[in-house]
Amino acid sequence: MQETRRAARQRRRRRGLMVGTSAGLVVTALVLGLVMTMQPDGKEDAGPAPATAVANSEEIPAPTPPGKKPATASPSASSATPSASASPSASATAPKASATPSATPSAAPTSASPRTAPATSSLAGRIRPKKTYTGVATVYQAGVGDGACSYGPSDDMMIAAMNTTDYETSAACGAYVLVRTANGNSVTVKITNECPLPCAPGQLDLSEQAFAKLVPVSTGRIAITWSLLSSDAVGTVSIRYKIGSSPYWCGIQALGHRNPLARLEVRSGGGWRQLTRTDYNYFLSPDGSGCGGAIRITDIYGERLTINGIALRPDVVQSTGVQFARH
Repeated sequence: MQETRRAARQRRRRRGLMVGTSAGLVVTALVLGLVMTMQPDGKEDAGPAPATAVANSEEIPAPTPPGKKPATASPSASSATPSASASPSASATAPKASATPSATPSAAPTSASPRTAPATSSLAGRIRPKKTYTGVATVYQAGVGDGACSYGPSDDMMIAAMNTTDYETSAACGAYVLVRTANGNSVTVKITNECPLPCAPGQLDLSEQAFAKLVPVSTGRIAITWSLLSSDAVGTVSIRYKIGSSPYWCGIQALGHRNPLARLEVRSGGGWRQLTRTDYNYFLSPDGSGCGGAIRITDIYGERLTINGIALRPDVVQSTGVQFARH
């Protein structure tokens, strides 16, 4: 009997455990169902969502290193810098294109019509037309009249040396200058030489023959004014190639021009190439480009003369038969 009662108690205890376990499983299932219902689309949580930018957030700048200013936004080109229309237009300034050879081929030069219309503005450097300069005149022994301009001996000794500043790398060479003194005397001289320092800007060093037209040579120094002339006492322009010139290198010089030269160009590669002027008054083509071909010279008034038929003959003066207009 006791064994029977003990077995019955054990059966009741096992049933209680099974009931409790079943109830616990039911509760657990309900909780899991609720959790899954709260996930979007019934999907499980995949972990933390990535950070997204906030539209109105402000970026915190990095600390500025010592001694440097923090970078700031640059002003826009339209508000902080002048617009292209605010700058002077190319047409409102002196025509720079005429001072350098054109990038496009120019018309082929012809001997029949060598002259072209003058430019609208002066190409002069320091010595300008219609301007009076103040300075002093000194005197020197000019010998045969040769000088820094490399013209050679001169038949006319009404010549002068220009101070280095106004000589301007030989730009003054060949210029005719009217010199006046307070006593009313005057003389016209041609610039054939350079007067180095201490010759000051405005100073002319005259040959003894020219100085004597103003005051006695023994005076040595006198105050003057002077101005550029467009001389009528000239013939035609001549061209000379420097000694040593060849198809591979050449120097070209113009002589006898009425007005100072602004530039010299040679025909090369279908266009015109401007040559560099030296302080001894030759224009150089270091690679021989254009040597022996057509030559174009331009005076300070912008008039161009095209010259054909000049042979590459070193140290020979060859006449051109053309001359610049008088101003």
